[in-house]
Amino acid sequence: MGQQTGLEVSEERLIIHNLVSGKDDAGFAEDVREGLLADSKRLYPKYFYDPLGSQLFDAICLLPEYYLTRAENEILTRHADDIVASLPGQKTLLEMGSGNASKTRLAIEAILRKQRNLTYIPVDISASALETSASVLLQSYPEIRIEAYASDYYRAIEAMKDERRGTTLALFLGSNIGNFNVDEAERFLRAFRSILRFGDALLLGADLKKDRAVLEAAYDDSLGITAAFNLNLLVRINRELGANFNIRAFRHSATYNAEHGRIEVYIESLREQVVRIAALDMEVRFAEGERIHTEHSHKYDLQQLSELARVTGFDRSRTWLDSEERFSSNLLVAV
Repeated sequence: MGQQTGLEVSEERLIIHNLVSGKDDAGFAEDVREGLLADSKRLYPKYFYDPLGSQLFDAICLLPEYYLTRAENEILTRHADDIVASLPGQKTLLEMGSGNASKTRLAIEAILRKQRNLTYIPVDISASALETSASVLLQSYPEIRIEAYASDYYRAIEAMKDERRGTTLALFLGSNIGNFNVDEAERFLRAFRSILRFGDALLLGADLKKDRAVLEAAYDDSLGITAAFNLNLLVRINRELGANFNIRAFRHSATYNAEHGRIEVYIESLREQVVRIAALDMEVRFAEGERIHTEHSHKYDLQQLSELARVTGFDRSRTWLDSEERFSSNLLVAV
């Protein structure tokens, strides 16, 4: 199951469309340059997921403070059959940001209880992650075929515009929608709606607004794994761009902004310092307490989710909550 940039790699039950190009590697360098030269320094959260970052995130999902994964797993375990039964006919399963596809298994199994075979279409920026997860799924489920896209969301959407599919159940899990601000979330869902037909549905995972202490603990755990995940961005810049960030001279910061309904994540400089980035031939000055913004994680209430669905061409037809009502899985039907 090898891969070639820009080409398709196929076996009888697996096709991987690799839409990642060499420009994506250059994009990291340019985004680092632009972000660290900005008046308010920033780094994009899409760069968290190098091999170490992906392993750290898997560890975060096991932490007692990080309730999101457990809550969504509970919903899917209890309600996957009900979710699948909400759509008629032979279904195709499409997933944005599939990662290791661990939660996807619950949807796959529910669909296979209703039909004899299934086409699964995962989208992920990492071709290697897709290849690994596809190998495991194909061994576990002889009834499925996989047509994967190694791509960012928008390139994959563009590539899928002319595809003919059966009734589509799409997945966007893990509260990934929270990484977008309101305008970005609307743009993404409108683009996604463009590849769905009337009556197709998107199962949207969304974290709910709740007590500040619960939210902040989920993004700043007592073991420091989330801090390591955030600071690994600097490790990646050191490794890939020849920088000399002293990781101990920075700290992780995560606070809940109630006014904007979001967790705000930063890397904060503990002292005045200058960092050299050799590959970019630049120096970056930091004042003590100066911060690099790395992530926002927006939280929703059900009224906001209904409005988001309405303005993007969907109807929030059903919502399932975990037993503690911390997390929501929302069936958005294309209208």
